[in-house]
Amino acid sequence: MVVRALLLAWGDLLRPRIFGVVALGVALTLGLFVVLQAGAFWAIRAFAPETLTLPWIGAVPLAPTLSWSSLLLFPLMSVFLMMPVAAGFSGLFAERVAEAVEETHYPAARGLPVDFWDGLWESLAVMGAVILVTLVTLVLTPFLGPLASVLFYGGNGWLLGREFFQMAARRHLHQPQATALRRSLAVPATLLGVLIAALLTVPVLNVVVPVLAAAGFTHLYHLSASRPRDRRG
Repeated sequence: MVVRALLLAWGDLLRPRIFGVVALGVALTLGLFVVLQAGAFWAIRAFAPETLTLPWIGAVPLAPTLSWSSLLLFPLMSVFLMMPVAAGFSGLFAERVAEAVEETHYPAARGLPVDFWDGLWESLAVMGAVILVTLVTLVLTPFLGPLASVLFYGGNGWLLGREFFQMAARRHLHQPQATALRRSLAVPATLLGVLIAALLTVPVLNVVVPVLAAAGFTHLYHLSASRPRDRRG
């Protein structure tokens, strides 16, 4: 079920309506990274000493070297920042992706729109938790060794799975029923979340993964629909 949901989502990325969201998401993500990179560049130029004097070497241009070297951080930022970006994405674009997926694959079982602000605030809370997990992982890496990867992917996978599945389920169910269903499907939702978290750490590819996640969890909801459920009305 998890693999099938992910494969169906891959196939959806080139559909015209979803491709438009992909293009918008990529543009906004790249714009965010450019702003962050430019901020790091100019902060170094503004606050780092212009030169550093070393024994036997003399004056070394410090600020220019560090500022231009910061451009190397761009791929690194994409690895660590795409987790919170994906969590925030769920509140901004997941609704549009889910609607397009359901119109194409599940026209007889289309859901109702989720309130934008409710979804946005919930996704911001998850985004904060994702940032916390990422920072804790970075701090504990020297002590945890290989277990740091388990914490990073497991923690972020659970958070992303929770958020994206909840958004998909709330198009069809009231909040209590959506939460109960998410808990009953915690294992497949977390497994799909871990796969999404792994893809988010692949440079270049990761810019389309938030859209992939929204489509994948919409498929996961419908593929798990094996029994009658209370519907929103």
